[in-house]
Order: sequence, then structure tokens, then C-alpha cells
Amino acid sequence: MASPPDSLSARLEDRADLLESARLRYGTLRGMLEGFFWRDRVRAHFELLREVAQAQPEVDSTLASLKRRAAAEGWPRDALPVKLMSEVERLREAVERRVLKRLPGAEASVPLAEALLRLEEVVLEAGPLLGRRTWARAIELLPRNLPELRAACAAAEVFERIFKRPVSSGAWPFDEAEAGELCRAFPLARAALAALWARLEHFDTSGRVKDFLERRASRAPLHVPRSGPELMLHAAFWHGVALSRARVLLDERLSPLVPRDEEVPELLAWFAARKGGEDGPGLVAGASFSEARAGLLEVAAELARLSRERPSGAWNEEAAWARLWTAARRASGEEGADVERLRDALRLFILLRGQAQTPARLFSPEHALHRASDDVGPEVKDLASLVRAARNAASRQA
Repeated sequence: MASPPDSLSARLEDRADLLESARLRYGTLRGMLEGFFWRDRVRAHFELLREVAQAQPEVDSTLASLKRRAAAEGWPRDALPVKLMSEVERLREAVERRVLKRLPGAEASVPLAEALLRLEEVVLEAGPLLGRRTWARAIELLPRNLPELRAACAAAEVFERIFKRPVSSGAWPFDEAEAGELCRAFPLARAALAALWARLEHFDTSGRVKDFLERRASRAPLHVPRSGPELMLHAAFWHGVALSRARVLLDERLSPLVPRDEEVPELLAWFAARKGGEDGPGLVAGASFSEARAGLLEVAAELARLSRERPSGAWNEEAAWARLWTAARRASGEEGADVERLRDALRLFILLRGQAQTPARLFSPEHALHRASDDVGPEVKDLASLVRAARNAASRQA
């Protein structure tokens, strides 16, 4: 027995909304692809093109599922759900024919979603027929529903929420949960923005749009972003602010070592776990740095702490030197400019501690170098040996 129309409509549930949206989008898209100026119409509605492409796999699976169910249950042809399915299928075929017609050398077996994205590339590469102003061209190249743009905006929301609020001088500005958000947001923003700049470079053959946006990327947004270029500039600005603020925080705690951009997120999480520099877990090697590099970063952090202030209590002081020595042993085998900077910092530490033991009337740079050479000479390269010499110099000062 066939089901009544009301029962059939109830069975479609939320899929009726999906099919109705598809029907409206297909009808609009079919009209856009007709006529001589179809490229200009498509150029003005790239967001619609992408919406259809993104929803296409779900629409196809829904149509196939409902057709099987209609055949199995004997749904009447004049029922509203069946009519809706038939119209959606008819419009889909019409759109597919027009899209394949507009694509040079396209095969009939290409899925509609893929064909729509290819059509976007064809239109963008062709450029506007009569030329456009820079901002209008930027809007064409950066539709708001680009996945990369959405990712960049999601990361920018995290950056703005954390770094927009005022921070007390010297205080660590966020907790472990927020540091975890930053760990996810920094790589996401870096990859998404790189993809957006690459998209501009690919389609903007004149380079005017890319240069125009690059000059404005460091400017603070003055209003809520609405268009695609505004969203990208908003994301680029807050990514720049976040990276700059993060580097200031890390420079205070790792100088003279300068961390790489890809190391920043994991270092922020590490310092957050240590509450900005207090005792806490050691730095674990991750995707951004090796075991030896992790040890080197930890040496820089421990040495910066000891250089700022002496730990209170004999136990805390011994524990700090033990952490520094362990990190130096862990960093063995690492070479490069960062290692040399830390060697220089340790030698300076030894030199300054040696000055404290010399009466002012007897002090001279040559005498200070002689006292430093009592512990370590310039030929010593091993960080652990330098740490041991620095500990000896500090103990003489006590």
C-alpha cells in the first residue's frame, strides 16, 4: 500500500530542506551559466558556486537513498516529495551539462563538485572581460566561503580573544587551556594564510591585488570584516600580532636564543605549563624540534632564569643548576649559531661572577679574563662543561 503524502513528507525530515536548498541553487546557477556574459555572472557569485560544490556529495547521496526508498515503498509520482526529487534531479542534470560545456576538454565522467571548482579556476584565470578595480578583483579572488579563509578566521578569533586583553607587566598572559588553543591556531593560521597568498599569486597575474593586500595586512581593522578580502586582512593582522606578542614573551625567557616560527606554539604551551617560568616539566621533543634541540631550548630557559635572579634557598638553587646541567647534556651534539650564542652567554655568566670576587681597585678586563680562564678556556665547547664552570663561579660568589 502506498504511503499518504503527509507521511512521505514526514519521512524526508531535514533532507527536504537540503533538497529545497539544492533546487534553488541549481536554478540560479543554471541561469548564470547561460548567455555570452556568463563569466561575469559567475565571477560575481563565486560563493554560490562553492556552496553548490561543497553540498554536492551530500545531495547526490540523499537523492540516491531516497530513490531506492521510493522504489521499494512504491511512493506515488504525484506526491510532493517525489516531485521535489524529480525537479532537483532535472536541474542538477541541466547544471552539469552547462558546466561541462563551459569547461574546455572536460570529460563527462568528472563529478559535478569537481567540475564546479574547475570552472571557478577557468573563470579566475581568464580575468575580467573589461578590467576591474583592485578591490573588486580582490573580492572575486577571495570568496567568503573558501575553506582556507574560514580556517584563517577561526585561528584569528583565538588570537584576538587572547592577545587583545590588557596584560600586567612581566605576567604570563594565558593559562594551559588557552596555550593549547594557540598550539592549534598558529599552525592553522600559518597554513591557511600561506594558501590564500598562493591563491592570489596564482590568479592575480598582474600582482596588483596581492601587493595591495600585503600593504594593508599590518593595519588594525577599523570595522567588522564582511567581504573575503576584509576577512583575510583581519586574520593576517591578528596572526601578526599574536606572533609578535609571543616572540616578546619568549625573548624574555629564552634570550639569547631565538626560537623559530614553527617552535613558538609548543614553547608557549611549555611555559604555560610552567606558569611562565616556574618549576615544571622539562621540554618534550615534538614535531617542531628534535631531542637535542629541545635540550638546547631548555638550557636557554634555565640560564635566562638564573641570569635574572638567584633562586631562593639552597635546595632551589641546586635544583636549578641540576636542571641546567641535565638540559646541557641533552643538547649534546647540537651545533649552529644558537649553540654558539649560548656558549657566549655562559662565558659571560662566568666572567660576571668572577668580577664579583675581584676588589674594584684590582679589577681589569685582563684580570677578569684570567679569572674566567681558571674555570674554562675558549677551547671548551661542551655546554655541560660550561654549565659546571658557571656553577663553580656562582658558588664562589655565595
